[in-house]
Amino acid sequence: MQHPDPHTPVAEDAIDDVVSRVLSRAGTAVDPQTDEHSSHDGDQYDLEDRRALRRVAGLSTELEDVTEVEYRQLRLERVVLAGLWTSGTATDAENSMRELAALAETAGSEVLDGVMQRRQKPDPGTFLGAGKADELRAIVAATEADTVICDGELSPSQRRGLEDIIKVKVIDRVALILDIFAQHAKSREGKAQVELAQLEYLLPRLRGWGDSMSRQAGGRVAGGAGIGSRGPGETKIELDRRRIRTRMAKLRREISGMKPARETMRSSRHRNAIPSVAIVGYTNAGKSSLLNYLTGAGVLVENALFATLDPTVRHALTPEGRSYTFTDTVGFVRHLPHQLVEAFRSTLEEAAEADVLLHVVDVSHPDPEGQLAAVRDVLADVDTSEIPEIVALNKADIADPFVVERLRQREKHAVVVSARTGHGLEELREVIAGLLPQPNVDIDVLLPFSRGDLVSRIHDHGDILELSHVAEGTRVHAKVRSDLAGDLVDFAV
Repeated sequence: MQHPDPHTPVAEDAIDDVVSRVLSRAGTAVDPQTDEHSSHDGDQYDLEDRRALRRVAGLSTELEDVTEVEYRQLRLERVVLAGLWTSGTATDAENSMRELAALAETAGSEVLDGVMQRRQKPDPGTFLGAGKADELRAIVAATEADTVICDGELSPSQRRGLEDIIKVKVIDRVALILDIFAQHAKSREGKAQVELAQLEYLLPRLRGWGDSMSRQAGGRVAGGAGIGSRGPGETKIELDRRRIRTRMAKLRREISGMKPARETMRSSRHRNAIPSVAIVGYTNAGKSSLLNYLTGAGVLVENALFATLDPTVRHALTPEGRSYTFTDTVGFVRHLPHQLVEAFRSTLEEAAEADVLLHVVDVSHPDPEGQLAAVRDVLADVDTSEIPEIVALNKADIADPFVVERLRQREKHAVVVSARTGHGLEELREVIAGLLPQPNVDIDVLLPFSRGDLVSRIHDHGDILELSHVAEGTRVHAKVRSDLAGDLVDFAV
């Protein structure tokens, strides 16, 4: 494909149109006032706690008259977005910028402006070209922005080069996502995983100002004399790197120490032959809302990216009465930082150990196929290729019917649902029940009345074909899984 010259008026107009459309929609993607909760979402105490102290925009902190009362605010960080259009269509570039704006708002910032450049590849020194970097500096000065967020992963040299030109803080998409995870992690394991990912990201990006990172340890080093001043010594930046590596090693040990507890709970479910369904999907696709509707879990629901991070396990029943569990996992996003994938690998194992994957897709999103591909790319790292997958086309009540039908025809096990209205959820329960491991061992047993526990297990985890009560006990003809059949072999008729 021949790329147009980035300096032609046509290309500049197309880029300006994309940026203007993104900024015109900024603030709506994650507006907390658009949250709609149903009775299935529970009391949402976690959401109330998260909003107990919110930043307020529009209040002046400058004292104009000493006789006035000074009002102070917790000011939103003011940011400017910068992106590259390297491939694909204008719609793809627009979706990426819109997602970056939503991520910035979730992190607690106010999007002021944005720039986009059409390039074959990022500039190795400044990410954007030198001319666009100068334009960006002028925009930052005019808007009085605090931060520039780049839609991509910056190398340490690119970040340093861009900061030297525009004179404000520069972060990339990876740092932004890590910041959101750090805000929303609640459990001890989640906090440890996020901190590990942040330190892995920070380690190659340590930067000193002037000679502050070149100081050597020792006594009277500055004077060039004294015990401890001889030899090369250890510079400040080497000391910081060593401390970070030490902390990372400790965090890895802590996360490894938490793994047995999770494996114990998982093995308990396997021992009791309880099938599991892992809910996976793109962030803000409606996974928690769907879990609340299906199980009454009361998990936090918010119109924000990465609102919930910690996995939640809840019990459910098939229409026939067999038990199984739902596990709500962390959401995914395009270009999910590999540091997070590695740090949350222990959590993603819940999906790898599941019997069925329930893949939730926001079918009202401009690019639902892109969401599907992004999630499957991450799941490929934990090898879920052999697990049956159900695609729940969520938010169908506000989606384009043509898009809904297109995806329904494309995906093998697709169910059109709406977690807000409840549409299609009964069909979804039936499809889940059909894909769960089925009892396949035929048993005919006579259980004494003292073994009511075995009768209960057959009810919960098997399909009863015939049941009758006789003088000697309870006669049961049923189909069960092999592990339960082993416990019943002594009572066979």
